[in-house]
Amino acid sequence: MTGGQRRTAARVLLAAFAVAGAVHLVALAVGLPVAEHASKPALMLLLAAYAATAADRVPRLLAAALLFGAAGDSLLEFGADTAFLAGMGCFAAGHVCYVTLFTRHGAFADLRRAAAPIAVYGVLWAVLVGCLWPGLGGLRIPVAAYSLLLTGTAVSSAGLGVRAGAGGALFLFSDGLIAADLADWPHLPGQDLWVMATYLAAQYLLTSAALRLPPAGPLPVPSPGPRTAVI
Repeated sequence: MTGGQRRTAARVLLAAFAVAGAVHLVALAVGLPVAEHASKPALMLLLAAYAATAADRVPRLLAAALLFGAAGDSLLEFGADTAFLAGMGCFAAGHVCYVTLFTRHGAFADLRRAAAPIAVYGVLWAVLVGCLWPGLGGLRIPVAAYSLLLTGTAVSSAGLGVRAGAGGALFLFSDGLIAADLADWPHLPGQDLWVMATYLAAQYLLTSAALRLPPAGPLPVPSPGPRTAVI
């Protein structure tokens, strides 16, 4: 495939992802369960296919994260507890891929710059888990562990610029709504629509940010600070 053909294919696949996402959101909004369930498994597969054609060499960890997302989306459609936990496991694996990818590209190279998002998201994670804990029942440990990985994606993405950081923040918001639902908190108007809209935006922003990353090289070594004489 020539460069021009690949770019054309990438545009077509991105448009297909946008159309599938719009169909899914409209189906959620007006109550069309057949269209909703039919479109959901295709979303991350289309985004992964777009990533594979948009770059000369798609990062393997990005491809893995999107495929884990597709598997998680499909498993959550079954509704059973076992399928839900398996789907959560798939998303957790996807977050491991994102954190690893972003770390390799220097998300934590400047620890002073990374300190603020680590502190903010760390406090947010602790408050969220603490508030949800009483209502989670048997899901307490899985949700706490998964949300920690999700927070890791938010923190590491924040170290790579506004686009990636926005994607990580939206992913945290989307799954935070799901966690609130698991804890039997009041259901917000249009909550399912908000969950999927922010999830789709998050995955697109993380993907497009990852495709702009230069090839990973050795992480920069921080220069030593001024030495203090010891008397």
